[in-house]
Amino acid sequence: MTDNVLVAGAGPTGLALAIHLTLHHIPVRVIDGAPGPATTSRALGLQPRGVEVLERIGALGDLRERSQTMLNMSYNEGSQTVLRLHVGQAAASMPKQTLLISQAEIEGTLRQRLRELGGAVEWDTRLVGARQDGAGVTVTTQAADGTQQHIETAWLVGCDGAHSVVRKLAGIGFPGRKLIQDLLMVDVKAIWPYDRNGSTTWMDTGHMLSVTALPDDTWRVFSEPSAPPPDDLSESEITDRVLQEFSRRSGIGLDTVTEVKWASEFRIHRRLADSYKRGRILLAGDAAHIQSPTGGQGQNTGLGDAENLAWKLVLVADGRADRRLLDTYEGERRPLADKVLRATSTAVGIMLPDTRWKRLVRDKVVLPAVRLPAVQRKLLQVSSQLGISYRGGPLAPRSHGSGPRPGDRMPDIRCRRRDGGETTLHAAIGGRWAVLAGDEDEAARHAEAAAAQLGADMVIALITVNKDVRDVVLIRPDGHIGWRGRPAPDKLTAWLNQVLWPA
Repeated sequence: MTDNVLVAGAGPTGLALAIHLTLHHIPVRVIDGAPGPATTSRALGLQPRGVEVLERIGALGDLRERSQTMLNMSYNEGSQTVLRLHVGQAAASMPKQTLLISQAEIEGTLRQRLRELGGAVEWDTRLVGARQDGAGVTVTTQAADGTQQHIETAWLVGCDGAHSVVRKLAGIGFPGRKLIQDLLMVDVKAIWPYDRNGSTTWMDTGHMLSVTALPDDTWRVFSEPSAPPPDDLSESEITDRVLQEFSRRSGIGLDTVTEVKWASEFRIHRRLADSYKRGRILLAGDAAHIQSPTGGQGQNTGLGDAENLAWKLVLVADGRADRRLLDTYEGERRPLADKVLRATSTAVGIMLPDTRWKRLVRDKVVLPAVRLPAVQRKLLQVSSQLGISYRGGPLAPRSHGSGPRPGDRMPDIRCRRRDGGETTLHAAIGGRWAVLAGDEDEAARHAEAAAAQLGADMVIALITVNKDVRDVVLIRPDGHIGWRGRPAPDKLTAWLNQVLWPA
């Protein structure tokens, strides 16, 4: 069987995974049961980590130019603003900015990049069956007219969302709990007196109401009903309930709304898959974890999943690594997802307290602390996901010393290529491994050693602009340090042997 990959789900996670595989000539098919691309979306932004992931696979396009970046988050008690977070100001010193833009726009740019590489999405293709053995997976798909097709693939990756069919067919549990029973959402065009560079959230009743500015005088309104709404509300009923609640709590008349663009109802859960892998079936993105939208972590965590899984799947599919390398995907990404789920759940509990004493703690302790610029910068660093580290994970035992260590994200430092051209580290990676050294000859020697294991087209040699650098660093395609040490190609080779072909 040809070693190839079938990706179920053409959202950001599935598309990013397919792009990375296609960049390295791994045959991949992307299927989706929807009739075509989504024109509406719940996710609204890219955190800096998500921006980096798209940059590394050449898929950022013009998203930066079309996004809002100077973001503010205001929290109100009635008509009074009690907390304002200047996200854009706090992010000024960070290497990447948060981009506020619709998920539908992000998916469009990812599809364009996939087309540039010769790939495409097979729409109206619903996955209805999957049976695996030691050699691969037999997938059954069904078209809109009921026609079924059987596809033989070496690996099946479920990027098909919270209700993942792949996860269910693999028999992987998805335990968790509800965070908010119901949430109603509507996009409207209106002239409102709120910050056009961010969001405003009301916290005075213990039930969330939030408005976020979108381009072209459009606003997204989230409302958590005080009582569970009836089942099967129509879009017009959802719109009426949301706007009535908005008018009641904001004091703004409904005659300010000129157009209703979209309305939806959903529930916020915190769930984490029991496993990310079963045999030759893997999960990524919302199929593996779902959490509160607080902090915009869901889409960005999924993009991180895609990148982490992709470089490992490339090596395994190309016969350059043992299948056990894929076990490290869960070992590195599932603990991170667990932390994200806990953090976003805690944020919901703090900002929307359901008891009097919790509200007192929020108002007297939490809010004064969060008003401090240093605290805001720390919160932004956490939400950016740039501080993610895999230290202590299956590929990076804990180590000591100054500067970034194995498992850490390598900072996006300036460096130069062997042809003399200057670049930045993450811009140069392009889905490959990078050997970074202070001396050109050392960079070349270690890159040659790495290429013997990984393939000549998978390794790039870079020289640091800082001449004081003494260590050689091997950086993974996801920007994390794999190996670091004093010049010693044999030690780099030994580390790669241990990772790619574990005893």
